[in-house]
Amino acid sequence: MASNDVQAAPSAAEDPTIGRLVHDATQDISTLIQKEIQLAKSELKVSVRAGGTGIGLFLGAAFLLVLAIIMLSVSIAYFINWNGDGLALHWAFLIVFGFYLLVAALMVFIGVRQVKKVRAPERAIEQGREIPKALKGQA
Repeated sequence: MASNDVQAAPSAAEDPTIGRLVHDATQDISTLIQKEIQLAKSELKVSVRAGGTGIGLFLGAAFLLVLAIIMLSVSIAYFINWNGDGLALHWAFLIVFGFYLLVAALMVFIGVRQVKKVRAPERAIEQGREIPKALKGQA
C-alpha cells in the first residue's frame, strides 16, 4: 500500500491542477497588460516631449511678435515726429523690428515641425488589438 502512494505522488506533481493553470494564466495576462502600459507610456513620452517643445516655441514666437509690435509702434511714433535729422534712428528701429519678425517666423517654422512629430502610440495600439486574438488562442 505504501508503494502505491509513492507512485501516485510523481504523477500528481507532473500534472498541474486547474487552479494552478488559472493562476498562471492570470499572472501571464497581468504581466502582458503591464508591459503594454509600459510601451504606451514610453511612446507617449516621446510625443509629449515633441509637443511641449513645439508649444514652447509657439509661445516664444508670440512673445517676440508682441515685442515686434511694440517696436513698430515706437518706429511709427518716431516717423510721425520726424524732423528730418533723425533718419538713422528710424531705420534702426525698423531693422530691429524686421529682425524680431524673422526670429518669430523661424520659431513658428520649427514649432510646426515639432508638433507634426506628435504621434499616437501605434505599436501599443497594434499589440493591444492582438490581445483578444491571443486569449482566444489564435496567436
